Amino acid sequence: MTSDVALELDGHVAVLTLDRAAKLNAMTPEMTGDLRDHVAALNRDDTVRAVVLTGAGPKSFCAGSDIRELDTYPTAWSFRGRPDYCDAVRGLVKPSIAAINGYAFGGGLEMAMSCDIRIASPNARFAAPEIKLGWIGGGGMTALLSHSIGPSNAALMVMTGDPVSAEQALAWGLVSEIVDQEALVNRARVIGETIASRAPIAAETAKLNLKAAFAMPLENAVQYERDLQTICFATEDAEEGRRAFKEKRNPNFQRR
Repeated sequence: MTSDVALELDGHVAVLTLDRAAKLNAMTPEMTGDLRDHVAALNRDDTVRAVVLTGAGPKSFCAGSDIRELDTYPTAWSFRGRPDYCDAVRGLVKPSIAAINGYAFGGGLEMAMSCDIRIASPNARFAAPEIKLGWIGGGGMTALLSHSIGPSNAALMVMTGDPVSAEQALAWGLVSEIVDQEALVNRARVIGETIASRAPIAAETAKLNLKAAFAMPLENAVQYERDLQTICFATEDAEEGRRAFKEKRNPNFQRR
């Protein structure tokens, strides 16, 4: 693998860093391949219970696709069929936290929204700027923005392409917290460690259930939630949780 997507393992938390700071961490096809490989490995690793995604340097989380790479696709259809880095992030089965340190533009915004939880530094900026170049986002931009900030705010971002501040993103619910840049990744790790201390199967099914909440009618979503609850209730971890509660101690979850 190249060094442009770095992986660090720290206990039960993995940190993926887009490591191309000189180019604002803009994504290349090679980086997409590396990201997909890392995600596949993390999904197989039962010791990993949460994943942090961030960008290297003080300026940018990710500025989206490297525009210069787009001319390498011979046709629009080949561009359509390319492996997509946002799909890779959405393919994570473990809970994910985006630590957004600077620009989250285009595909970078889509990657951030593909994570389960988002926190940002004060200098973070969020934009769907594709319209300024003649196209729109294709990694889930409109659907994810509409669910995150509502249809009117999503339309404002997608149709103007203009950036919004971290403060505005917090007010709209696009991010959960604003954290000083020096403490941003550490705060994301803390969130990850908190999630990792919970029952892993329950955390992963909670992630599935949150996705279903947007994809199903209410009655179906509630039934799906009950089915997932039943699956969790049958695990050894659920039995351990009940036992630990009775014995007034912290549970020792084993992902079983």
